Amino acid sequence: MKRPAYVTDKVLKQFIKNALEEDIQDGDHSTLSTIPKDLEQSAKLLVKQDCILAGVELAEIIFKTFDKNLKVETFVKDGDAVKFGDIAFIVTGSARSILSTERLVLNCMQRMSGIATLTHDWDSRLIGTKTKLLDTRKTTPNFRVCEKWAVAIGGGTNHRYGLYDMIMLKDNHIDYNGSITNAVKMAKDYIKKNKKKLKIEVETRNLEEVQEAIDAKVDRIMLDNMDVKTMKKAVKLINGSCESEASGGITRDQLKEIASTGVTYISAGALTHSAENMDLSLKAVK
Repeated sequence: MKRPAYVTDKVLKQFIKNALEEDIQDGDHSTLSTIPKDLEQSAKLLVKQDCILAGVELAEIIFKTFDKNLKVETFVKDGDAVKFGDIAFIVTGSARSILSTERLVLNCMQRMSGIATLTHDWDSRLIGTKTKLLDTRKTTPNFRVCEKWAVAIGGGTNHRYGLYDMIMLKDNHIDYNGSITNAVKMAKDYIKKNKKKLKIEVETRNLEEVQEAIDAKVDRIMLDNMDVKTMKKAVKLINGSCESEASGGITRDQLKEIASTGVTYISAGALTHSAENMDLSLKAVK
């Protein structure tokens, strides 16, 4: 699949640099002390659990960043469904380089595959509806690029990447500011003054706040922790005047029922904070 716009070469280079420095510091001494410098070997990425595989492209970038002479032969691509015993790729080259990058590759792929698998499962519950599944900013610090990329690989839709690419007025913003009406007005003035192209989303907690957000003419209204009956009333109030987003404690079993209300989006932090890592191994080819 095509990389999301936020997965840039610059971002990946910085991520990989920081991750390798964290792990290797002044040297991979286990490898340096036992493996000859000129020894060349191969290793295979072995799938040990059925899943939606993610991180294949990233793995190749990690290998090539560390050692441009490493060669990677891939047999599956990001987003493919794989089964126990499948081999995703074989990497060949310096044995030292393979050993020094093994853990970073596995950490990324196991985590990304877990997120992609969970996202794919949740998204499949929305087949036949017009509602799209969104992630959130509930991600691991310094690993957001990989986790949101994994959501996209799994078939989900990315919400805003960070605090800079959308204005989202949450409950604390509203409570600190005083009202939705005033907060939205100030946000619009800020956008105009600073010549920003930002959409405005407002979190609402009840139907009165939904109506206030409608009157303020925002781009999206979040229906936070509302029951399905209240969501239906909110969507009817909104009546297509802007996008709507159901959020707050969403579970897999609720997805179809929530989608039946007609909301544009369902956002779930669980896609990233509750996904289990998949079991993958990098094994020497003998």
